[in-house]
Amino acid sequence: MGSIRQRSDTGLLFVDFRFQGQRCREQTALTDTPANRKRLSKVLSKIEEEISIGTFNYRQFFPSSKNAVKFGQALPDVALTAIAEAVSGATAAKPTPLFKDFADIWYGEKEIEWRGSHKKTVRDDIDKRLVPQFGEKAVGSITKADILAFRADLAKAQARGKKQTLSNPRINKILNPLRQILCEAADRFDFRTPFQNIKQLKVKRTDVDPFSLEEVKRIIDTVRVDFKQYFTVRFFTGMRTGEVHGLKWKYVDFDRRLLTVRETIVDGEEGETKNDSSQRDIQMSKMVFDALKIQEAGTRQISDYVFCNSEGKPLDYKNVTNRVWRPLLRHLGLKIRRPYQCRHTAATLWLGAGENPEWIARQLGHTTTEMLFRVYSRYVPNLTRRDGSAFERMLTASLGDGQAQIVLDPVSEGV
Repeated sequence: MGSIRQRSDTGLLFVDFRFQGQRCREQTALTDTPANRKRLSKVLSKIEEEISIGTFNYRQFFPSSKNAVKFGQALPDVALTAIAEAVSGATAAKPTPLFKDFADIWYGEKEIEWRGSHKKTVRDDIDKRLVPQFGEKAVGSITKADILAFRADLAKAQARGKKQTLSNPRINKILNPLRQILCEAADRFDFRTPFQNIKQLKVKRTDVDPFSLEEVKRIIDTVRVDFKQYFTVRFFTGMRTGEVHGLKWKYVDFDRRLLTVRETIVDGEEGETKNDSSQRDIQMSKMVFDALKIQEAGTRQISDYVFCNSEGKPLDYKNVTNRVWRPLLRHLGLKIRRPYQCRHTAATLWLGAGENPEWIARQLGHTTTEMLFRVYSRYVPNLTRRDGSAFERMLTASLGDGQAQIVLDPVSEGV
């Protein structure tokens, strides 16, 4: 059985087969693309078919090959066939632009769809990761093997500012723009995308790690005074970090007891919410209402932002995390967790209190309750109880003790 392979030095394809008991390898002028491999597969099938029936003419397929002389075959009088033209490269794929050039075109067309923080991330990954690896290659010449080798190198790369290597989620994020760029190029220049059948790396499900109500009380009672109201709002509204930092006084409605989520701040840049469902109205509990009334006296006159620094500018996420949050958890002897766990804590406390799941989903900015139950259900006793006691109480209330016993304990009746 013959094969189609790539030369490591030139990247061009060659066919490898056996004829009259000898191994034959014939070079082509075709680059390693899915379309060219498919074309050569047809050629190879034709070669093997003619070898099997004894009609194979070496010169007809490879007119300039030294092997044709070795096998004693004369040059045919007829013109070369279309198959020979394919092998010689006359039908090679159309030229495509360099990756670095097409990546710039793709980015310019797509950036209008993204938030500022996402644009920065994609631009950095293109400039620092993708262009150094693929920049001088034509987009149509990038192969599946090239991508897999790049992915393997990423898995060995050290994460910025950390001792461990890049995580699977980070590698997937780097590969996503590469996938989109090559798929768009394949569509425009009519070649098969090399990303076909390359799946994303498996990502371990991130377990939420909420605080208990007792831990929440300890945190709020202990945190420095100027952040007490901040963490009260975070723990009892379920707002995302960017939403809390982007909250302005014009979005606080004390009369209707509503917080209107419309803007966020990510990496110091104002922007829209994560998605349309994130734009929502959050009902204030009494604790949140009282906390915001106290906060109003301190910051409303100096800033548009509810939570701000001494200069009236919005809070910086890293400063809050490194100078307030982590030292506080260490002081209290609590497990170090991201401030984002305040959001998870709000969800689990609401569920544990028996609030309507649809109401909770709206407060969090989810379109359905599916994620709510999938992510948080195991933290809620009423949802995870396995002893049947909730069902038993319902039957007892409806049918009485005797009838409930008959339903719940059929074994005692010999069933």
